[in-house]
Amino acid sequence: MTSILYDAQGPRAKRRNILYTVLFIVGLAAVAWWVFKNLDDKGQLTWDKWKPFVHSEAWTTYLLPGLKNTLKAAALAMVIALPLGAFFGIARLSDHAWVRVPASAIVEFFRAIPVLVLMIFAVAAYSQYTDVSSDDRPFYAVVTGLVLYNSSVLAEIVRAGILSLPKGQSEAAMAVGLRKNQVMRFILLPQAVTAMLPAIVSQLVVIVKDTALGGAVLTFPELLASVGPMSAYYGANTIASFTVVAVIYIVLNFSLTSFASWLEGRLRRGKKSTGAVVGADAVAELATPGEHPGTTKTP
Repeated sequence: MTSILYDAQGPRAKRRNILYTVLFIVGLAAVAWWVFKNLDDKGQLTWDKWKPFVHSEAWTTYLLPGLKNTLKAAALAMVIALPLGAFFGIARLSDHAWVRVPASAIVEFFRAIPVLVLMIFAVAAYSQYTDVSSDDRPFYAVVTGLVLYNSSVLAEIVRAGILSLPKGQSEAAMAVGLRKNQVMRFILLPQAVTAMLPAIVSQLVVIVKDTALGGAVLTFPELLASVGPMSAYYGANTIASFTVVAVIYIVLNFSLTSFASWLEGRLRRGKKSTGAVVGADAVAELATPGEHPGTTKTP
């Protein structure tokens, strides 16, 4: 089959692609065997290294408490960063310079600083200027760094999502009498949410993974930080511990992206299924709330 973007392969191209596929599979198998053999030679695949994870002690003592802290920090950062990012993203689109310029400066400033640096500054600030206990400072610092960085990134996602919509929609809405804030709330944001959802979820996955920075630097007892004491207690099963933690991260982030895909499809199907037509009276009532449709103002 031939199309504009694709030409049907000839006999030589088919043989060449089959050869490349076979070579790739052989190379991949060789690498997998090399990794397996080296791990086996070092005793990392023995049952004693993996046995702790089939018992509840490793989970209740190390993995589940670390997972709980990871989810708590990530969830709190998401709850704060999402509305904050939406606020600054909309503020960057303001017609008023006194709103647009400070919002742009804040977003660009925090977007340019690595999230780890923000966490380190946050823990120092909490230590110097607050009464937060030393046990709670890592948690507060991790959440603060995640919020400051990711809200600035989400602000750019919101701004890009709104700007990606056709300008004719805003012009048509203003032509029937809607004010700019009504255009943003009723016309642009509902459509932009669906377009922004994949990028927003990708950033939420980043939030979940970046909690590990707090464990590596700030002694925050999150999921990845549980590998050290767990490996030391169970006889240096570092490979097994990292593997189990990696699988937990994969399941967690895959669940998040799967839910987002389901939600995006539901939103798109909902928009396609609606056939409601807004009449002139409804538009007039929306444009001038509190007034009866069809009435005119007298000077």
